[in-house]
Amino acid sequence: MKRIVLTGGGTAGHVTPCIALLPALKKECYDIQYIGSYKGIERKLIEEYHIPYHGISSGKLRRYFDLKNFSDPFKVIKGYIEACKILKKLNPDIVFSKGGFVTVPVVLAAKKHRIPVIIHESDMTPGLANKIAIPAAKKVCANFPETVKYLPPEKAVLTGTPIRQELFAGNKIRGLDFCGFTANKLTILIIGGSTGSRAINEVVRGMLPTLLRDYQIIHLCGKGNIDDKLKGVSGYVQFEYIRNELNDLFAAADLVISRAGANAICEILALRKPNILIPLPQGASRGDQILNAESFEHQGYSFVLPEENLSVSTLLQAIQTVMESKHKYIEAMKNSKLNNSIETIIQLIKENQR
Repeated sequence: MKRIVLTGGGTAGHVTPCIALLPALKKECYDIQYIGSYKGIERKLIEEYHIPYHGISSGKLRRYFDLKNFSDPFKVIKGYIEACKILKKLNPDIVFSKGGFVTVPVVLAAKKHRIPVIIHESDMTPGLANKIAIPAAKKVCANFPETVKYLPPEKAVLTGTPIRQELFAGNKIRGLDFCGFTANKLTILIIGGSTGSRAINEVVRGMLPTLLRDYQIIHLCGKGNIDDKLKGVSGYVQFEYIRNELNDLFAAADLVISRAGANAICEILALRKPNILIPLPQGASRGDQILNAESFEHQGYSFVLPEENLSVSTLLQAIQTVMESKHKYIEAMKNSKLNNSIETIIQLIKENQR
């Protein structure tokens, strides 16, 4: 039996592609182990799949001044020492890294032990963690055609992002029933990311009286962002976070409004859902969501509404525009070359393992 170590963490987006690979890896009879941070979101997500989990110290590498910049390098060094011990004990045939700062010590430790590494980069340009890790990798999987030019030619492989197969098993009626909705009215699913978006939440709630005339609203508002005053409003449901029922909610949605994280938009693309993307603004991130959204807009998959232009009136206009042209967006998504990448990545793993 071959053994693989998966790693990735910090956000759900650095974990869900690894989860998407689990059924195919099990089918190929891999022994699967996971290395993540001690208490990161990845621990809870992975342990639900009964995969052995190994925690290490993790420190964030920042491009801006922060007092933690003086302490976090020591956490990274500690994580590297811990990762070396774990990899020496596990002796895997290959490491698959999805990104996030916890992966840096794992990838560098794998290089020290001469364990092959495959990295997956979801965004248009590599993040800082992956930039550090790429020299130690045998192959780098890219999500966008535009990303390949930023990678070493001998390592770059255009794969797209692994999509969890359970997302394709959603049932519209089950999703509507879960929300207490009717099948006689269109439904909008709003996703503000795992931590939610104050800007999106405020605008959506400010336009509810208008929206609810024509639509039912499923609002994934993020942890701690439930508005108690809106509980019980007919046609509107809000959740901090949804996992098990997400496939049914996607099936129920006629339109999706979302941030532009790479994994989220690739799931929307795979499900062929008309969508409006509101990327994180430049000041709140390194700008990767803006580039992701621009790529999807250029390819005809999405309508993009920058957060600085977000208001009740602009979002209402965007909804009207997309719904009037929804068949055009669906057709463009059907013709996408960014199809499910699981088979391609599994083949890369088999070709590059020890």
